[in-house]
Amino acid sequence: MSYNQLLMPKMGESITEGTILNWLIAPGDSFEEGDILLEVATDKVDNEVPAPSAGVMIEHLFEPNSVVGVGVAIASYEAVEGARGKKEIRKEVTASQQIKLPVKKASQKTPSKMSTLNKSDSFTVPKGNVFVSPLIKSIAREHHISYEELARIPGTGKEGRLRKSDLMQYIEEGRPYKFAQPVAQADPTAYRIPQLKLDKGTGKIVEMDRMRQMIADHMVYSKHTSPHVTAYVEADLTELVNWRNANKIPFQEKHGQKLTFTPLFVEAVAQAVKDFPMINVSVDGTNIIVKEHINIGMATALPSGNLIVPVVKDADKKTLVEIASEVNRLSTLARKNKLGGDDIKGSTFTISNVGTFGSVMGTPIINQPEAAILATGIIKKRAEVMERPEGDTIEIRQMMYLSLSFDHRIVDGFLGGSFLRRIADNLEQFDVNRTI
Repeated sequence: MSYNQLLMPKMGESITEGTILNWLIAPGDSFEEGDILLEVATDKVDNEVPAPSAGVMIEHLFEPNSVVGVGVAIASYEAVEGARGKKEIRKEVTASQQIKLPVKKASQKTPSKMSTLNKSDSFTVPKGNVFVSPLIKSIAREHHISYEELARIPGTGKEGRLRKSDLMQYIEEGRPYKFAQPVAQADPTAYRIPQLKLDKGTGKIVEMDRMRQMIADHMVYSKHTSPHVTAYVEADLTELVNWRNANKIPFQEKHGQKLTFTPLFVEAVAQAVKDFPMINVSVDGTNIIVKEHINIGMATALPSGNLIVPVVKDADKKTLVEIASEVNRLSTLARKNKLGGDDIKGSTFTISNVGTFGSVMGTPIINQPEAAILATGIIKKRAEVMERPEGDTIEIRQMMYLSLSFDHRIVDGFLGGSFLRRIADNLEQFDVNRTI
């Protein structure tokens, strides 16, 4: 039996070939005259190729994405008078073709996806980039339809491709997606908080103030964003404590500033950051921003009990007197709840002195968008084994635990551990001959 040949149509004066985008009629399917058999793209327009007569598709001679010259046979079909039942047609397809037949006729009309949509309804943003053909662009420009609106129209072409018929039907239905709002597609790999009905008990209800709510959000965001790793070291602060005890009164008399442990910690940290600049960073997508300034934040309690982080700017460039002056100024303003906006901006590394609460150590949460945070525990006298040239001895020493939480996306264990050890060394090797 001989069959009719469907040829690649001529789609313009200068067009010599076309790309088959999608077959809409499968082998074995019947079609009526004028039904769209396939979609063809050229470098100028997209075309829907209609059936020249009623018939039955026998064989596709080219697969989708094939580039075929004008006038070349692309399919074979049997011309029939009127569409026949699919079961009858399929019997005429030879077994040697072994083509899987679809369940639905291409000529069957499906209900419009847009027919039940109200203007206030929402749409789902399609995955990936939306391809818009030159033909669709031309029609969209004519009707003043934006790319955003085109992305909302359900496409019936291959892989959701928007066809001319889809766009024309959308326009006929009054452009129902014109004012629709996007609904983000759920990420199947994303973590979701389980909706557990826990017994939270009964008692007095205390509503969070605005700052407490902000702190709560910031802490949850930090733990969700940064994979936290915490490292610990123990530091012998005996020499530093003795020097500070001997000089705190003369220091205040000479400079008019209290000499607490905080300025000494800030100084030691700032010097360590200079030695390990990749601690002084933040993340911007897949980029790491290495900060130009070393600004040390110090977690401070407000009268309400909430915490705030005033910042010692350019701490590595300040003398101990300047650091002490700035620490005292910020602490005083915090106690009076009078910190200015500039006082709490721009920190690149934060210290949390949990020892002021009597804590031996802590596991601090990173102050986003920083890469690490240091917690200093209580300085406590303990019996320690000291190695001396004349032999080991047991002595009473001023010991403190330091703990560093760091963002493991950008700070690995070697960098975090080395940086923490350098802080401890700076404190342990404090120059006791230092003058004030």
